[in-house]
Amino acid sequence: MRKRKVIGFGKPKTLLTLHETLTWLGALMILVHAGVHVYAILPWMALIAMLVNVISGMTGKYLLDRSRRFLAEKKEVYSQRGLSVEAIDKEIFWDAVTLDLMKKWRAVHFPITLVFAVLGITHILSIFLFWEWK
Repeated sequence: MRKRKVIGFGKPKTLLTLHETLTWLGALMILVHAGVHVYAILPWMALIAMLVNVISGMTGKYLLDRSRRFLAEKKEVYSQRGLSVEAIDKEIFWDAVTLDLMKKWRAVHFPITLVFAVLGITHILSIFLFWEWK
């Protein structure tokens, strides 16, 4: 959200770390809340969507970090061979394109997050709908 100018405060790295920490805490709390005695399909669907969302985030983070390290190592090897900057850029072009594609992983993570949010909100609303108000 910071990169897209939706919010104007904080550093992107700090906000990402906060996002990851709160995600882990939230997922843990939801797992504790779910327990093993959920008898309806909607809570299970929301729980599964949450787990897929967390796994998607972890996978994307891991693959993006691995791609960045691989590209940096390749640049280092080529620079140690004495290649010019232009030659290095030419050699790692396709690897850099792959890294750019990996950065677009968020286009997959966002719909997964949206499914989780819809199922979670639907679960909460259904609780209020079937609550025995007195």
